[in-house]
Amino acid sequence: MRSSQFLITTLKEAPADAEVISQKLMLRAGLIRRLASGVYTWTPMGLRTLRKVEAIVRDEMNRAGALEMLMPAVQPFELWQESGRGEQYGPELLRFKDRHQRDFVIGPTHEEVVTDFVRKEIKSYRQLPIHLYQIQTKFRDEIRPRFGVMRGREFLMKDGYSFHTSFEDLQREYRVMYDTYSRIFTRLGLRFRAVAADTGSIGGTGSHEFHVLADSGEDDIAFCPTSDFAANVELAEALAPTIARPAAGAPLTPVATPKKSRCEDVAQALNIPLAGLVKTLAIVPELPEGASNAQAGLVLLLLRGDHELNEIKAGKLDGIGAFRFAREDEVKEALGCIPGFIGPVGIKPGIRVIADRSVTVMADFACGANQYDTHLTGVNFGRDLPEPEIADLRNVVTGDPSPDGQGVLEIVRGIEVGHIFQLRTKYAEALDCTFLNEQGKTEVMEMGCYGIGVTRIVGSAIEQNHDDKGIAFPAAIAPFTVAIVPMGYHKSPAIQQAASELYEELIAAGFDVLLDDRNERPGVMFADMELIGIPQRVVVGEKGLAAGQIEVKGRRDAEATMIDRAGVVDYLRKALAQ
Repeated sequence: MRSSQFLITTLKEAPADAEVISQKLMLRAGLIRRLASGVYTWTPMGLRTLRKVEAIVRDEMNRAGALEMLMPAVQPFELWQESGRGEQYGPELLRFKDRHQRDFVIGPTHEEVVTDFVRKEIKSYRQLPIHLYQIQTKFRDEIRPRFGVMRGREFLMKDGYSFHTSFEDLQREYRVMYDTYSRIFTRLGLRFRAVAADTGSIGGTGSHEFHVLADSGEDDIAFCPTSDFAANVELAEALAPTIARPAAGAPLTPVATPKKSRCEDVAQALNIPLAGLVKTLAIVPELPEGASNAQAGLVLLLLRGDHELNEIKAGKLDGIGAFRFAREDEVKEALGCIPGFIGPVGIKPGIRVIADRSVTVMADFACGANQYDTHLTGVNFGRDLPEPEIADLRNVVTGDPSPDGQGVLEIVRGIEVGHIFQLRTKYAEALDCTFLNEQGKTEVMEMGCYGIGVTRIVGSAIEQNHDDKGIAFPAAIAPFTVAIVPMGYHKSPAIQQAASELYEELIAAGFDVLLDDRNERPGVMFADMELIGIPQRVVVGEKGLAAGQIEVKGRRDAEATMIDRAGVVDYLRKALAQ
C-alpha cells in the first residue's frame, strides 16, 4: 500500500479526555476515532490490525474443529425472559421496542440465541458434540465506559458455544479450548497467563480467564513462579496459617482514638503494626421479600488490618449470597456506633460473626469498641468474645503460600482478553435444549462457552508494547510489517524507481508493506511510522543506493543497520521471525 493511496491521520497530542496509554496512542496513531461515549470508528489503519487479530482467532478456532456461524445482533427479549436473565443482567442490557411494540435487545452475548438455534436443529446424540462460534459486534450499555476500546460499549467479540451428550465430553472440549486459546495468544505475540477464575453472572462450574500481562491491567493475578498455579485474586485461596494462636498476654483496654476511623490512622495512634489490628465490616445479606429487621440480617466480617475483603468469597458462604454493606443507620441500630469504630466484642446475641483464617490465630489484637472515638486493645478470642465462625474471606497477597503447596505467590496485573466456561446445563435446562440418547430417552445437553475480546486484544497489545515514541506492535498484528521511507522521493527519479522496485519485491515476497510516498519531511515520516508501530522501517537514500546498501531499523532497535540491497528480503524475514 502507498501512503498516497491510503489514509494516515496521526495526531501530535491525544485528546484531553483520553485516559490510558492504549487509548491515547490509538487516537494519536489514527487507529480509532470516538463517535460517542464508548463507541469508536475503526479507521482503515486500525481495521488492518483488528482484522489480523480476527484472522488468527478464526484460524485457530477452525483448526480446533469449531464451526463458524453468524447470529443476529438484535435478539427477542422473550428469549432472555425464558432463560431467566432478562432482569438479572441489569441495565447493561440495551432494550428497545420495534414499531409493533415488541421487546428486543442488542445482544451483549449470545447464550440464549445459540441455545435456541441448537434446540431447534439438533435432535439426536449422533449430531453431538458440536461447537459453534461467531466473530460479531456486541453492545453492553456500560454505566461508565472508559479506557477507549478496553471498556467500550460496542466491541467485537469471538463467542463460541459447545454442546455435548455428557459432562466428560464437555471437559474434553474445555481442554481443547484451553490449548486453542493458548495458541491464539502465543501467535498474537502477547505475554499472557491463563488463570482459574470465578464464573460470575455467566454461571456454570469450571472457568479460566486469559490475561495479557500489563501494569495497567484492571485485574490482579496470583501466580506461583515455581509451579503452574495461577488464579484471579478473587478466586485464589488464602491458606490457613500453620502457626498456633499465642496465649493472651495483655488486658482488655479501651483507648480513646478521636476521629481515627481508618485502619492506618488507628494503627498509628495505637503504635501497633497494621497487622495487629482487626477491622470489622458489617454486611447485610439479601433478605426475603418483606423482611425489615436489619439486626437479624447483620453479619460482621473480621479481617486483619492489612488485608482486603474478597467479596466473591464472602458471597459464596452459606447464608450470605448476594449482600451489601450495612448503612450507617443499620450499624447504629445494631451496634450503637458508626462504621470505623465497630468491633466484635460485647455485641448483641443473634449477630453472626465470621473471621478470616488469619484473624483466628491473632492474640492481644486491637479492634473497634462499638463506641464513638474508641478502640480496644488486648482483645483475645475465648476470653473477651466467643470463638467466631472461620472462613477464607480475604484477597491473597504477595508472599502467601501457594494453594498447591509448591512455593509462594506473586501478584501481577493483567487485562482479561479471553474467558472459557463450563456452563453445564444452566441454559439448556432453562430453554429446554435436549437430545435423544442411544436408548431413545430425552436428556439435557451439557454446554460450554468460550469468549475472546477481539477489540480488547488490540488495546491490551498496545498496553504491553509501547514506548515514548508510540506503539510497538507484535509483527503478527501490526497494520503493516514493513515501512519503506524514501528520502527525497518527490525530487529524485532514482529514489522513486529504487523505492518502487523495493516495494514490488517485498510485496512479491509476502510482506505487508507501506510505501510512504507522501511529500513530507523525513522526521515527520519517521515519527509517524514509529507512532503507528510498524515493526521494520527501511530507508532508501541516495548515499546508500550509491553504495548498494539500504538502512533497516527495527521498531525496538536503538540503532539502524546498513545492509546490502540484495539481502533485504532474507534480512527482514529473519528480523520479523524473532
